[in-house]
Amino acid sequence: MKKKILVIDDTQENIELMLELLSDRYDVMVALDGQHGLEIAQEEEPSLILLDIMMPVINGYEVCKHLKNNPKTESIPVIFLTAKVDEDSIEQAYEVGGADYVSKPFKPRELFARVAKELKVQELISRLKESQQKLELLSSVDYLTSLYNRRYFLKRAEPILELSKRHNTDLCVIMIDIDDFKKINDKYGHKLGDEVLVSFSNLMQELSRKSDIVCRWGGEEFVILFPHTNLEGAQTIAKKLQKRLKELFIVVENDNVIQFTVSIGLSIVLSDDKSVEESLLRADSALYRAKKNGKDRISIF
Repeated sequence: MKKKILVIDDTQENIELMLELLSDRYDVMVALDGQHGLEIAQEEEPSLILLDIMMPVINGYEVCKHLKNNPKTESIPVIFLTAKVDEDSIEQAYEVGGADYVSKPFKPRELFARVAKELKVQELISRLKESQQKLELLSSVDYLTSLYNRRYFLKRAEPILELSKRHNTDLCVIMIDIDDFKKINDKYGHKLGDEVLVSFSNLMQELSRKSDIVCRWGGEEFVILFPHTNLEGAQTIAKKLQKRLKELFIVVENDNVIQFTVSIGLSIVLSDDKSVEESLLRADSALYRAKKNGKDRISIF
């Protein structure tokens, strides 16, 4: 697919020349004035803008300022087209956000080279942003279960706690531990143990809402934060989780199947908690009590 280039120039001859030079390689759009150019840039989001400086009503400098002040168009590179090659004019072009300039009359090879260079730079920037996003995702997600990890959970939980305090809304947390997980690993091996972790993680994701923060806390422990949820609501979800778990079967050798249970500790996040970790300590205490009282049960702090 051809990259889109927007040419904004009030001279018809210049527009025709640009179309003749660039149309074979690029999808060229044109505007004969600054206001129309801004509208096209907003709607079409071209890969590059070639912008004349000397135009009536809104000159190229002002158009560039508008582009850079608009979140939707601020990252579109602008190459100025100008017959003004004095230092002051060129300096002003860079000051308002221009990426480069091409002097008139145009030299086709120079124009092609500058356009290609700027598009290549933008492509590299886009790849870097994608790589950065992937790295951020990898640093936030548990590699095995694809749930959020502990670090990211705590990062997300703090602003949710602050909002809960500010708006006086309910906030609950549950801590979950797979019962006798070590025995599963010892008897069937770590590969089957990993399958248990993944299967349970998928079940939690299936039953959670978009607003819930589901996390692998470590090992066979998991945490879920429930915004806008009171104790009764969190307990209902915990019961549903245990009920659905009884319907989950994992196939092992010789077509045998295993099932497993979880113990759950539940706590409401209090308005005077300084951090979510305080409520997690209470949930952990409730979880310990659930384990001590026979496992496969829910305990409320």
